[in-house]
Amino acid sequence: MEKYKLKRRATQMVRDGYPVLLKEDFVKEPIESEGTIVELLDDNKKFVARAYLAKQNKGDGWILTMNENEKIDQTFFERLFNQALAERANLKLNDQTNAYRFFNGEGDGLGGLTIDVYADYYIFSWYSAGIYKHQQTILKAFLAVVSDVKGVYEKIRYQTKTKPETNHVYGEEAPEPLLIKENGITFATYLNDGLMTGIFLDQRNVRRSILEQYSMDKTVLNTFSYTGAFSVAAAMGGASHTTSVDLANRSLEKTKEQFKVNGLDPELQTIRVMDVFDYFRYAIRKQLKFDTVVVDPPSFARSKKRTFSVSKDYTALLEDIIDITNEDGVIIASTNAANLSTEKFEQFIETAFDHKGIAYEILEKHTLPEDFKINPHYPQSDYLKVYVIQKGY
Repeated sequence: MEKYKLKRRATQMVRDGYPVLLKEDFVKEPIESEGTIVELLDDNKKFVARAYLAKQNKGDGWILTMNENEKIDQTFFERLFNQALAERANLKLNDQTNAYRFFNGEGDGLGGLTIDVYADYYIFSWYSAGIYKHQQTILKAFLAVVSDVKGVYEKIRYQTKTKPETNHVYGEEAPEPLLIKENGITFATYLNDGLMTGIFLDQRNVRRSILEQYSMDKTVLNTFSYTGAFSVAAAMGGASHTTSVDLANRSLEKTKEQFKVNGLDPELQTIRVMDVFDYFRYAIRKQLKFDTVVVDPPSFARSKKRTFSVSKDYTALLEDIIDITNEDGVIIASTNAANLSTEKFEQFIETAFDHKGIAYEILEKHTLPEDFKINPHYPQSDYLKVYVIQKGY
C-alpha cells in the first residue's frame, strides 16, 4: 500500500473526524489511479488513516478508517452495513413506510456511496469512479448482511462513457411502477428510469407534516411539483383542493398517476405544466390565493425564458409566493442547496417579508430525516433546509 504524508493542518482535520481529502492536503500529490487505497502519515511518519482516492465534486478522496489494524476488505464493508442496518431498525419495522435511505455516504462511514431501499429493492448510487472500483466487494458485503433483498439497481452519478446511467445488477427486476409506502401514502416509483425514481426520500418528514398539519380544508399550491408528492400528501390530509405546477411535460402524467394509486381522482385537482413564475402572474391576474404553498425549487434551473439560481433568486421567489398566500396562510420553503448556509436562508426569508412589509412567524424547521445520517465533522452534508412560515398581516 502506497504511503503519503499529509500536511500538518490536514492531519489535524483528519484526526478531528473530517472525512474528505483534497489534493492540496498532501505533501506530495498522489499519482495512483482512482480507487487506490493509500495510507496517510503525519510529519513524523506515524499512521493517521487509510483512505481511497476519488475525484468527485466534494474532493479528491475519502477517509475509510483511523484504525491501523483494520483492513479494507469485505469484512470492513460488512461492519459498516451491519451498523447501518441496526440504526434503521425502527424504520424497518414501520409498516407505514418502506422506502428510506439505508446507507448515507460519509454519514455511515463511506463517502461516495448511498443506498436507498424501495420496498425491499435497493438502489446503489455511485458518485465516483474511485468508489465504483470496489463495487464487487461492496455488493458482496451488502448481500452478506441484508437478507431480504429482492433486487439491486445502481445509478452512476459521475461522468463516464462506459456505463449506463442506471442498471439492474442483482435479483428480481422491480415492477413498473413499483408502489412504495411512506407515512401510509402510496407512491408510484420507477427504479430503472434515469437517475430519478419519482420521489425524493429526504422530504419524508416534510410530507408527513403537510399530511398531518397543513392540509385539512386548505387550498394547497405545490410549485416545482415534479411528480406531485407534496400535492398527494396534502390531498390525503384533507385538502379542499390542490394545484401542482411544474415546467416538465412529464409532470402531468406522473402527478395524475400519484393521485390514482391513492384512489384519488386527479380530475378533481389542478395540474398545470407551465413555468412557475408565469403561474404567479396568472394567479395574480385571476386573484387566486392559497392557504398553504410549497416551494422546493432546484438549486439551479434554466428554461427558454429565464435562469433560476437559489443563491441569487430565492428572495424574489418568496416575494412572489407571499403575494398569492392568504393572510395566516403557510409557506413551506425548502432548499437542498448544500452551499447555502442556514443563516443565509433565514436572511432570504427575512428580506422577502421585509420587502413586502408583512410580519411572519417560523412554525417549524426541518433538516434531513434520521436515516440520512450525517457526519457531525462534515456539516456540508446536512444540506436540506425546510422552513414552515406563517404569513402575518
